[in-house]
This record gives sequence, C-alpha cells and structure tokens, in this order.
Amino acid sequence: MDNMFKLLGFWSGIFAVMFYVGNMVPAALLMVAGTIFFVLLGYLKLSERMYIYLFGAYLMIFMVGFSYYSIFIHVPGGGH
Repeated sequence: MDNMFKLLGFWSGIFAVMFYVGNMVPAALLMVAGTIFFVLLGYLKLSERMYIYLFGAYLMIFMVGFSYYSIFIHVPGGGH
C-alpha cells in the first residue's frame, strides 16, 4: 500500500509540472503540496487500514474544498 502512495505522489508531481508549464501557478503549488504529502506518507510504513483511512480523509477534504470553491468562489462563464 505504501507503494501506491508513492505512485500517487509521482502522478501529482507530473500534474504539478503540467500546471506550471501551463502558467497555472496556484494549481501547481497545490499539486506540489499533494506530492509532498503522498510521498511522505509512502515512506511511513503504516498499516494498510491506516493508509485507507488517510486516503478517505484526503478525499473528503478535497471534495469539501472543491464544492466550496465551485459553489461560492467560481463564477460560471466568467472567462478573462
């Protein structure tokens, strides 16, 4: 299970690079934070149950933040 978190760290790092190249710096910084989080968790050698709990907590925090952003901050069709 720890290898899966290292893999998540790798892919979030790839996304961070792509966001940075696309001049989307805030999204790139969020993905860098996710990369650091996942890679550090990958080296903790926790039990499989704890990894599942941590991933569930991560998903819940992401969904709450995404929902808040999409409902209260994002302006549909706002453009530039």
